[in-house]
Amino acid sequence: MIAPVSSLQRQRARDMRSDQTPAEERLWQEASAKRLDGLKFRRQVPMGNYIVDFFCPDHRLIVELDGPVHEEQAEHDAQRTAWLEEQGYTVLRFGNKQVLTELPQVLARILQQCGR
Repeated sequence: MIAPVSSLQRQRARDMRSDQTPAEERLWQEASAKRLDGLKFRRQVPMGNYIVDFFCPDHRLIVELDGPVHEEQAEHDAQRTAWLEEQGYTVLRFGNKQVLTELPQVLARILQQCGR
């Protein structure tokens, strides 16, 4: 069971939702309002000490989009992914550039992970 989320963490997630990267905006256009094959996604969701980019609760799927800063924090991202997987989630990671230039393939991979 994941510990309760602090009000500070909730506010940080709200702030992140209002300041999305272009890749996050593009993926959200495709995934919001059950547009992606009826799957429900939430964005910038606090989980433990982390805020995940996109979360599909029905499939316990987390989709993370990585920008340039992630190249410098690979070890942190690996620890984060390991912790989320220990909690029973599946984590898919895509680069921002990949979302912006290969969106159909990204969406296909998400759908495949959800058995669609």
